Amino acid sequence: MPEKVNYNPDILSCLANLSSDEVFTPPEIANAMLDMLPQELFQSPDTKFLDPGCKSGVFLREIAKRLNEGLKNQIPDVEQRMDHIMKKQLFGIAITQITALLSRRSVYCSKDASGEYSVVNFSNSDGNIRYRRIEHTWVDGRCSICGASQDVQDRGDELETHAYEFIHMDSKALKELRGMKFDVIIGNPPYQLEDGGAQASARPIYHLFVQQAIKLSPRYICMIVPSRWFTGGKGLDQFRDEMLNDNHISVIHDFPKASDCFPSVEIKGGVNYFLRDSSYDNTKKGILAFSHDGNKVFSMYRPLKYKGVDIYVRDGRAIPILEKVVFDSKEEPLSLHVSTRKPFGLTGEFYKTDLFNEKKEGLKHPLKCYAKGMGVGYVERDIIVANKDYIDKWKVFVPRANNIGMDTPDDNMNSFVGCPGEICTESYMTVCADLNMNKNQCENLAKYLRTKFARFCHCLMKASQDATAKTYAFVPMQDFSKLWTDNELYKKYKLTSDEIAFIESMIKPMELGGADA
Repeated sequence: MPEKVNYNPDILSCLANLSSDEVFTPPEIANAMLDMLPQELFQSPDTKFLDPGCKSGVFLREIAKRLNEGLKNQIPDVEQRMDHIMKKQLFGIAITQITALLSRRSVYCSKDASGEYSVVNFSNSDGNIRYRRIEHTWVDGRCSICGASQDVQDRGDELETHAYEFIHMDSKALKELRGMKFDVIIGNPPYQLEDGGAQASARPIYHLFVQQAIKLSPRYICMIVPSRWFTGGKGLDQFRDEMLNDNHISVIHDFPKASDCFPSVEIKGGVNYFLRDSSYDNTKKGILAFSHDGNKVFSMYRPLKYKGVDIYVRDGRAIPILEKVVFDSKEEPLSLHVSTRKPFGLTGEFYKTDLFNEKKEGLKHPLKCYAKGMGVGYVERDIIVANKDYIDKWKVFVPRANNIGMDTPDDNMNSFVGCPGEICTESYMTVCADLNMNKNQCENLAKYLRTKFARFCHCLMKASQDATAKTYAFVPMQDFSKLWTDNELYKKYKLTSDEIAFIESMIKPMELGGADA
């Protein structure tokens, strides 16, 4: 008979793997974050820790383990030691009633901190892990603090409000919390709330937890959040600017594939956890940056903000390439010739309307129109009111969203030539429609955009599928009277063999395709 295996799984690991709503932190990730802190913090009976967004209690539980070991000599009696740790050093603010119960169960071994099964005896059932129901402050249909939609979040008393206490505190409550003088604020805050926009769009809120934590002036802040702040975007531009100019950020661990942290949760653009050390000055040495790809890790000291570039360049190995391609060459960026959303004023759902026709028969002045998923139809010329001067020019169409730089295939970057008399919905954008290019030049431009070189330069400005005009800021214009190959581009910019190998490893191959192939 096979030997019986004694398997005793960590319930918090199981929970993290099952979660698809709130993103729960696996214990190994929580411990990796704790490893960034000076370990002498766990040898002091005076260090105070706060998790402002408790879900499973994993951070406080793992901190308790380290303090229990680190304080053995100072507080030899285990019961006294645990009583001191739980009552004087560990504090949490839960995000819901259920996560409060779960967190207490993880940390105190009892959902009731005053109950007989609690590892320490509190005088109240919450212990130091509290949950308070907070209401949103509605102004013109939105919460004035977190931006939540009143239509979505204004619900009955029996449902959670998702008005998280930590970010909805008034000045008095915040002052009281600041008076507790926390040394470490650590956690995995809620990431977003549905905002009632089109197609169930969501508003990021994780940055509000980071900003609130900074107001409490702790010695250290360590949080794991989506990496979309690297390039800004919806509600994150100010936060990105604050982070890039924060001289106290000391370490960033970046995971382009969120599955490397959260195996069962998809987060486009990946996640990162960082350390903010109030005594550190990154203007002198830079930050210690880690780039993770499965079991492979690349690390280096590098600037947080590179030469005034208003994004966080997520992989330091790209910096010397940028130096050659962008700063040394001083060539015009392609972004200057990429249209804004809705280049011809047509929404992405326009193809569902009666104005979008499958055939051109019966139309007086038909224009060919490319819609979602390479769908093609026809519209009357006279309904177009935006960029009418683009209609009869040669141009190139590119998808409004693509997977370049993501952990999914790149096969939706089908740049293709748009002929005179052809337009598109907002599912695409135009490139160089503002220039008087001919067919041959546009064909060469479309193929240039599918080179690994151009796609690499493009991906450096992306932290999601969103491919706005701005994301082409690092893609240099070329002489499109000729066809460019990757080898020619590598040679032009004098890239080293290591730099070429890095590009080749980052960008997946793809076949030339699209309407002009």
